[in-house]
Amino acid sequence: MDIKVRVWRQAGPSAAGKMVTYDVKGISPDASFLEMIDVLNETLILNGDDPIAFDHDCREGICGMCSMVINGVAHGPEKATTTCQLHMRKFKDGDVIDVEPWRAAAFPVIKDLVVDRTPLDKIIQAGGYITAPTGTAPDAHATPVPKKDADAAFEAATCIGCGACVAACPNGSSMLFTAAKIAHLGLMPQGQPERDSRVIDMLQAQDDAGFGGCTNAGECTTVCPKGIPMSLIGRLNSDYRKAISKR
Repeated sequence: MDIKVRVWRQAGPSAAGKMVTYDVKGISPDASFLEMIDVLNETLILNGDDPIAFDHDCREGICGMCSMVINGVAHGPEKATTTCQLHMRKFKDGDVIDVEPWRAAAFPVIKDLVVDRTPLDKIIQAGGYITAPTGTAPDAHATPVPKKDADAAFEAATCIGCGACVAACPNGSSMLFTAAKIAHLGLMPQGQPERDSRVIDMLQAQDDAGFGGCTNAGECTTVCPKGIPMSLIGRLNSDYRKAISKR
């Protein structure tokens, strides 16, 4: 495949950015999108140009590092798929593909397609933990967990923290991310001691980090590569109201 790629290039956080067009030739339809960027970067390096900076790690759809808006859609055109698992067969020979970083006030651009997602870590630090006694590990079934709760907690825990929900939200809200992290602990017996403080503190950290408010637009769950449901936001709001009334 021969394609044109228009990539956002920005030298640093305070530098002005712009879209730059590159020709990429001879790409296999079976190549992943990141492999196509690798090929482009090899060409840029051989020509003495600065390669495109982008986040990546496992390339297996697990770590949540890859973060590109492809043709206006976070992670690209294939539903429930991370950028690293997107393959070039989803595009056609001769296509022009726009590639941009996550766009959100809370995610400042570091360079090119790399953004600072530290605010998500701050939300986790505010309450993404449980209290557990030290010592030897408890017996496997010492605390029974109903299967319905275990399944719901696992669904929430599949969130990989990539930030696509923030990039897609017209308000730049991280509510789906926060809801998933609160739910996967709050649904388990082990997460009950901090349940009230967790939801209050994590929402406060979300606001302090500069994320927007949720207006239920639904774009977040549409682009989420793990299909985290919007119902978790409703659960978060319910937990928050109960916690505030107790406090």
